[in-house]
Amino acid sequence: MQTWKGIFRESLTRPAEFASALALEPSLIERVLSRYPALVNPYFKELCDAAGAPLARQVLPDALEISAENEAFPEDPIGEDAFSPVPNLSHRYEDRVLFLISDICPVFCRFCTRKRKVGRSLSVSPATIDEGIIYIRDCQKVRDVLLSGGDPLMLDDPLLDSILGRVRAIDHVEIIRIGSRVPAALPQRVTARLASILSRHGPLFLHLHFNHPEELTGQARDACLRLTRAGIPLASQTVLLKGINDNPDTLEALFRGLLTMRVRPYYLFQCDTVRGTAHFRTPLGTGIRIMQELRKRTSPMALPLFVVDLPGGAGKSFPALSSVEDHGQPGQAIITPDGQKIPYPDP
Repeated sequence: MQTWKGIFRESLTRPAEFASALALEPSLIERVLSRYPALVNPYFKELCDAAGAPLARQVLPDALEISAENEAFPEDPIGEDAFSPVPNLSHRYEDRVLFLISDICPVFCRFCTRKRKVGRSLSVSPATIDEGIIYIRDCQKVRDVLLSGGDPLMLDDPLLDSILGRVRAIDHVEIIRIGSRVPAALPQRVTARLASILSRHGPLFLHLHFNHPEELTGQARDACLRLTRAGIPLASQTVLLKGINDNPDTLEALFRGLLTMRVRPYYLFQCDTVRGTAHFRTPLGTGIRIMQELRKRTSPMALPLFVVDLPGGAGKSFPALSSVEDHGQPGQAIITPDGQKIPYPDP
């Protein structure tokens, strides 16, 4: 049986490989990949081949990524870098930090919030990990540490175990969270040994990333079961993507299917205004109306919160129709969390 590392080593990464898979001119793919690297492992490629566009569009490079429309978007729309006191750590909320500890993912999603970094310039190193841990240790208000990247579960077991142990040893850190696409995109990585390592560092929560019911395979189910049997709570963060999952039927199937895998639907994210991702974005009203429809169809257990990361580091908002105002011009809206009026680019 092939190991997860063996599978991952065979990932598509080169322009010629994607040009062949997409039947496009190599020069066009080269232009896209010179700006935004791509990576698709064999497991997820097989899913794409079987399911078609809903999965393939998430990971295959597209000329739209370098279109003029996309150039108008910022690279860091939610202000992670502006709130970064040390490399690869963002401290936007008083009691919690985002700590990037990996620069690799099982696939490179084309709508990634960190499209500016993943596969290019995240530059995780022992020095940046040391700096981040020292910052967390010295900042007494931090009680919640979210580990991300890249994908932390793509680290080798000993390194991941060491980082988790060092964070857990900080007295004022109450919980650790990990954001991961692994169970959906490379479930072979979730070995018994990995589950055992994670179980030693609780309270630890995994925020998984599933976007479409075709990702709920038998292997993904087995990976999630292995984790829950090790006592690790699982939740899923889904991104609302145009032409992929932006309808009630698809999301109902996804959220109900996740519950059968012991994964709680947690967030449905409005796709961020990231440069290179405009073609994935839906109007705010789409997500709001989908959630209104799903409330009629299914248990609240299967209903995540619809959430928008506001521009410039203003934090998260949970919009309803009553909190979104027409700005009076195309492509603009106003979101009003807590009485504030924040302009928001709305497709």
